[in-house]
Amino acid sequence: MEHITLLIGIVIVTALVFDFTNGFHDTANAMATTISTGALRPKAAVAMSAGLNLVGAFLSVEVAKTISGGIIDESAGIRPEVIFAGLVGAIVWNLLTWLAGLPSSSSHALFGGLIGATLVSVGTGGVHGEAVVMKVLIPAVAAPFVAGLAAMAATRLTYRLARGRDEADTAKGYRAGQIASAALVSLAHGTNDAQKTMGVITLALITGGVIAPHSDPPLWVIASAGLAIALGTYLGGWRIIRTMGKGITDIQPPQGFAAQTGAAATILASSHLGFALSTTQVCSGSVMGSGLGRKGGVVRWSTAGRMVAAWGLTLPAAGLVSAGAAFLADQGTWGVAAVAVLALAVCGAIWAASRRKPVDHTNVNEGPAAEPAGVVTTALQAVAPPPAGPLAAADTEPGAVVADPVPAAAQPAPAAP
Repeated sequence: MEHITLLIGIVIVTALVFDFTNGFHDTANAMATTISTGALRPKAAVAMSAGLNLVGAFLSVEVAKTISGGIIDESAGIRPEVIFAGLVGAIVWNLLTWLAGLPSSSSHALFGGLIGATLVSVGTGGVHGEAVVMKVLIPAVAAPFVAGLAAMAATRLTYRLARGRDEADTAKGYRAGQIASAALVSLAHGTNDAQKTMGVITLALITGGVIAPHSDPPLWVIASAGLAIALGTYLGGWRIIRTMGKGITDIQPPQGFAAQTGAAATILASSHLGFALSTTQVCSGSVMGSGLGRKGGVVRWSTAGRMVAAWGLTLPAAGLVSAGAAFLADQGTWGVAAVAVLALAVCGAIWAASRRKPVDHTNVNEGPAAEPAGVVTTALQAVAPPPAGPLAAADTEPGAVVADPVPAAAQPAPAAP
């Protein structure tokens, strides 16, 4: 076995930087609904999520094996420069979508980056196409729908079970349920997303001859990946938390509990099967499902549309950035240095742009600005107008569609003067 070279060390550091961005990019998956409903204070929520992400990183290595030996053929001449270029593309896309407040998939950014860099440096023989379809693309399409349907059914069931009970009496139970389900999502996120970085570092160690092919991630790799994602989670991706908590739908405690429980079950099942799905897509689908499951609930389809568009662009966009980075890195030492300098410059520019309108724990629960209604939204509102009374004033706004409106006959009679 060879010693870790300077280039492999750079790849490991870059992988941990990606893991860090993954942490603050995906904090919203576990804590957005808990923060938006007030079940936990923002700083306490991200601290709990960070600790459980770290614990989850030690629970399984199945997803790491999918990354290190499933999608990319480690025996096809993959070099550390290729992995470095793939990570650069994933980091740049993560930061761009974070700046826009869009909950895109860090996982798909990583997959797209690795695939794009491999295609440029090695060719199609370096990518296992069947594994990409079976363990990445199919779960990417199916998981948000499965989680959304589960959350919608759970939301309807939750409201049905609580029918006729005083809201104040059930608030404490829902708060405890939200905290428990958010903890489960954080644990599940650690078992899925932290392993992706473990898989990348393991792949770099294999390609550099440091460990044998098909090896499990060493303990120090597991620990460092868990710490990096936990630190990123603790710092909190407040922009995306605002979008997930307030931008997609107005979430009440029963909806938050249902959405997080459905998401956690989906993520844990996929981790057990070795499916490297996007926890962002799962949690976003659950939030939308919970909005459709509550009578009078709203889903802001304009925000959801931009989010889905970002999902579709993530793989090719990260792949294109990584393909350019791989082309430069293949030129030799100066190419690797040029990629590193350009990546630092782009990341610095994105950070500077984010400081113009900062979002942090003090303003994360401010609602999104009103958006003009689109053609589809306007047509749906004309067919199914929002219910009259206080509910319409509280929950309906431009760009939002009312799901399952309450009939006028079921509205409570006004109190006598």
